[in-house]
Amino acid sequence: MQNRSTGHETVTKHVSNAGHENQPKQIEPMSSNTILLVEDEPEIRELLSFSLGRAGFQVWESPSAEDALQRLDGTLPGLLILDWMLPGMSGIDLARRLRRDPLTAEIPIIMLTARGEETDKLKSFDSGVDDYVTKPFSPRELIARVKALLRRTGTPESGLVDHGPLRLDLNAHQLTIHGKPVALGPTEFRLLEHFMNHPGRAFDRSQLLDRVWGRSVYVEERTVDVHILRLRKVLQPFGLQHLVQTVRGVGYRYLQPE
Repeated sequence: MQNRSTGHETVTKHVSNAGHENQPKQIEPMSSNTILLVEDEPEIRELLSFSLGRAGFQVWESPSAEDALQRLDGTLPGLLILDWMLPGMSGIDLARRLRRDPLTAEIPIIMLTARGEETDKLKSFDSGVDDYVTKPFSPRELIARVKALLRRTGTPESGLVDHGPLRLDLNAHQLTIHGKPVALGPTEFRLLEHFMNHPGRAFDRSQLLDRVWGRSVYVEERTVDVHILRLRKVLQPFGLQHLVQTVRGVGYRYLQPE
């Protein structure tokens, strides 16, 4: 049994398990200021999580690749820090798997490893990793690498996305237009954040469902049209509804204002 939502703040799906009651699964919003840290050693994971938190990042922790995949099912962090040596699936294999999946292919990845040989570094980069940090390292070095990678990939480390008159504050979950706070529903907020992070690129409805709603939720494709209409209504009083364009035969595209 599943719930289909066309306008509720939380989209839920009920999964039936033999001998257990149906449990609703809540889909968390995407956040460009969020880091998924995949490290099996608790002491290192705690130290890095604390240091990254002090630097202003929201940190999700996973002790294994399998746990990380579950977290990525419906949630997309702004960056992933991945240890090479993990129990079960290795960090290299996880990176390759993420790069093959269109939903996670664009997430920046930093690899942590005790391997310092050139062949190991090449193997790491061949798997699709964006940066490589050799143990031992200081948390300050890692934070500097994180910020540099976010600047390189265009992911806002400050939690702010500015496009002309539009500003999204990802930490406060607030949209302002020409400096004026504007009320925006949570789904429309995630939809606008996705568009603003990919200006000029056309997405079909199934791609938007995957990236905004998440794959563990099943909703009809027309749900996208409903939220696009709501987003345009929010932008209309400012004369900006044209920024969200319909691409005939494809889906929708966002144009960055000049």
